[in-house]
Amino acid sequence: MTKDAVRGAKEEHAVPAQVETPATEARPVADDSARPRRRALRAPKITATRVLLVVLWLGSWELSASTFLDPFYYSKPSAIWGRIVDWFTTGTAFGTIWEQIAVTLEEAVAGFVIGSLAGVVLGVLLGRGRFLAEVCAPFIKAANAIPRIVLASLFVIWFGLGMSSKVATAVVLVFFAVFFNAFQGAREVDKTLIDNARILGAGPRQILTTIVLPSATSWILASLHVAFGFALIGAIVGEYTGADKGLGLLINHAQGTFDSAGIYAGMIIITVMALLAEWLLTLLERRLLAWRPPSAATEARI
Repeated sequence: MTKDAVRGAKEEHAVPAQVETPATEARPVADDSARPRRRALRAPKITATRVLLVVLWLGSWELSASTFLDPFYYSKPSAIWGRIVDWFTTGTAFGTIWEQIAVTLEEAVAGFVIGSLAGVVLGVLLGRGRFLAEVCAPFIKAANAIPRIVLASLFVIWFGLGMSSKVATAVVLVFFAVFFNAFQGAREVDKTLIDNARILGAGPRQILTTIVLPSATSWILASLHVAFGFALIGAIVGEYTGADKGLGLLINHAQGTFDSAGIYAGMIIITVMALLAEWLLTLLERRLLAWRPPSAATEARI
């Protein structure tokens, strides 16, 4: 046989080489452009479900109060709505409802601002100063353990029935909510980043303003969502203890006259105020954290 014939026979009987296949197939890349469309399709369903739940809850409450529940104790949605309409049209026993809302809102906002600033400043300073934090730790824990209702009573004795006692109560509630988050946020700053900044010549003030505060911003903003609710609670508790204006006074008066509808009406107005504040804080948070890339949790929610 010639050399060409031998070579051809070998090629015919040669075992074909196996093609290696990957053990796992590549995952399909998610289409980012479809996420806004999915979100737009899901939003109406969420809203409709929420509305349905509220309608079912109010309808069952109204039906129960008309059949076996005593409306004197539990009231009913129609009576509560009537009380709210009456307050906004004819006013309350202590003046217009807008005046009561303005007084409570002013007390809550003042307490929120003062308590938040104090909590952020002291939280960041103690978070970065270990010696000072160890010295002040037992005193802060002891102050946080004091019941707030006792402090509200003391503030009424110290500052009187005016706005100062309500603002002081709101400040105490807001301060601790913001302080512990700011403290933890300052502690969680990446030490390597701080060391690199020091190597490059950054001073303590530059490290505080350019590294510590931006790193702790998410912690601080998370606490602010809870803090305004605490500010409202502080203002209401102070008014409930003793006041001549405010929503807390309306609720206290409704309790004294066994007006359950008035108590629920005051609670609903306070809830609406808290939800509006939460919406504004959410807008502020989005603007302040717009520079940060979306986290994995945010991607999962979308």
